[in-house]
Amino acid sequence: MSELPYSLVIEATEEPDYFGFYSPDLEGFTGIGHSIEDCLYKAKWGMKEHVGLLREQGLSVPEPNPDPKITIQNAKNTAVV
Repeated sequence: MSELPYSLVIEATEEPDYFGFYSPDLEGFTGIGHSIEDCLYKAKWGMKEHVGLLREQGLSVPEPNPDPKITIQNAKNTAVV
């Protein structure tokens, strides 16, 4: 069972020990980790900190997702033209 209040997407990169993550539910929340477990740990505490900063700044905070999902996928290649 996930302890995360929001959904999380973890993206594997070409580097075997480098993952990026973000929450589609929590605008502006992103991070990096060296393993899937590291991403989950950082996301758990990072989401709390991010929500705290939003509140401090008087910005809206989305309601926690009642059914948060964790998705692990390969990073999407984006071409810069």
